[in-house]
Amino acid sequence: RFSGIDFEIIIIDDGSPDGTQEVAQQLEKIYGSDKILLRPRAKKLGLGTAYIHGMKYATGNFIVIMDADLSHHPKFIPEFIRKQKEGNFDIVSGTRYKGNGGVYGWDLKRKLISRGANFLTQVLLRPGASDLTGSFRLYRKEVLQKLMEKCVSKGYVFQMEMIVRARQLGFTIGEVPISFVDRVYGESKLGGNEIVSFLKGLLTLFATT
Repeated sequence: RFSGIDFEIIIIDDGSPDGTQEVAQQLEKIYGSDKILLRPRAKKLGLGTAYIHGMKYATGNFIVIMDADLSHHPKFIPEFIRKQKEGNFDIVSGTRYKGNGGVYGWDLKRKLISRGANFLTQVLLRPGASDLTGSFRLYRKEVLQKLMEKCVSKGYVFQMEMIVRARQLGFTIGEVPISFVDRVYGESKLGGNEIVSFLKGLLTLFATT
């Protein structure tokens, strides 16, 4: 609020039962509906469509996408903005695997799965970015719109495809080391089905890019 940057916070909630909408409504009353825009949807419709839904209401030139459970800490946003200005990047991606980035709150199995997925992706796709499965990113608005038109993946592969397509289209990508802290309440949705769909999506991208 004191940064001199003009901003708005758009909250997309897909009918979650955890009280997200109620908290967002309270924030809207405190900070005003020009700063906090609650744009709920009746049911879970997927991450990609949530991006499209949010973009319809974004009035700025840049969009920062992050999880609303504070796994992604807002303190990194000024670093994303600094990095973007420094290199005039089209995308600035948060990375857990570079510099002083890291993950907190995951057990060994989850860390191994994440590291393994990232390693496989690096070997097969050579994307030129160190963290492909994270979703804490800053996009130039028109770049995000173009990528959304190109991407077809769902689930965890979606984030990966965004970076791969960005490289294909010649967009520039900068990285900022971040600390990812696993949610304190609720459980991760990563299971056997997600791992299988990730591997299928990875092979599809390998075959088509």
